[in-house]
Amino acid sequence: MRPEGQGSLTAAPASRTVVVAGAGIGGLTAAIALAEQRFHVIVLEKAPQLDQAGAGIQLSPNASSVLLRLGLEKHLADHVVTPDDISIIAARSGRPIVRIPLGASAQTRYGAPYWIIHRADLQAALLRRARENPDIDLQLDAPFEDVSLHASGVTVINREAQQQTSRRAVALVGADGVWSNVRHQHFGGVPASLSGHVAWRGTVDAFKLPRDVSQNRITLWLGAGAHLVAYPVRGGALINIVAIVAGHWDRPGWNEAGDASEIAAEFASRGWSAGARKIVEAADNWRKWALFTVEGAGLAKGPVALLGDAGHAMLPFAAQGAAMAIEDAAVLADCLVRQPDAATEAFRRYAAQRQTRVAQVRRTTWQAGAIYHLPAPVALARNLSMKLLGGRRLLSQRDWIYDWRLA
Repeated sequence: MRPEGQGSLTAAPASRTVVVAGAGIGGLTAAIALAEQRFHVIVLEKAPQLDQAGAGIQLSPNASSVLLRLGLEKHLADHVVTPDDISIIAARSGRPIVRIPLGASAQTRYGAPYWIIHRADLQAALLRRARENPDIDLQLDAPFEDVSLHASGVTVINREAQQQTSRRAVALVGADGVWSNVRHQHFGGVPASLSGHVAWRGTVDAFKLPRDVSQNRITLWLGAGAHLVAYPVRGGALINIVAIVAGHWDRPGWNEAGDASEIAAEFASRGWSAGARKIVEAADNWRKWALFTVEGAGLAKGPVALLGDAGHAMLPFAAQGAAMAIEDAAVLADCLVRQPDAATEAFRRYAAQRQTRVAQVRRTTWQAGAIYHLPAPVALARNLSMKLLGGRRLLSQRDWIYDWRLA
């Protein structure tokens, strides 16, 4: 990778140059996948340095298989946790409902592991992998501003050192998140929509929590109008906690400081079990963000494509936000490799391959949210149904998501 912020040391032909706006998980994965196929990739990132903040994320086998294929294993090995199972618990009683097997079972079933990791650790691993490839040129403090189309591709305009810079390339990829400027400039300004949910996240030292929470598992409490998730990150040293509640707080961004007493009162008022409340009260570094979604933008328009949250931000109830961005990156690179001289056609093919699957996953997130947040009388029937199905059959309901592979 070129020295960050210094530009390309030698000019690459525009016909083999792709500009990626955004150096998050999706943008860096796309850059690595494209550079592996001998494209020169310029990554434009508006931040002056890559943010080390964030929450834990889950990487189901459909995502981990892509990362393994791109050579990330050595960079991730010391940072991922492979959970044994998902333990689902009734919020009011605190009693277990069912356990869904992961660990070796998932590895055998899907041919790739189910991982959990801190978002900052994943981004750092992607950055290290990108640095190994001289065809990736990361430009920090270089926000995308506009794009124009011409017969041989695009001219991308961004700002560097308070000055406008233009670059010619065969294609532009917008991986710049839910508030995507690429989407705003080129896809008709499709807005992000408030979902009516607010997510809170915090971390707790593992030794401060009961063993049944700090074990090598994902714990999911289901309550009326809210749910709570806890799982280990940083090699098990920290427990990542995510609480999602109904709400209309709508400030953009995802790193707002949260008042610990506010979220503690939220769970106390809902009649949650003492064990769940203690976990919420244990975190004193809460951050919160409003959950926005993006729908109807389309994923391709000429030689410009969107991936991840820029094109289809979705609710986190199926833990597939990062996974869909990683899948997008793999499919986009594959399509462009097959038609390197016809980016418009390549991106049309990319959009066609992704639209149905993304729509199905989006519906699953809404359905999961509705099931997680059922009120008490109906929740009893849900809990009984889960018990009767059992963990393995519940896992099999996600086969169509987890068993995805690049064709």
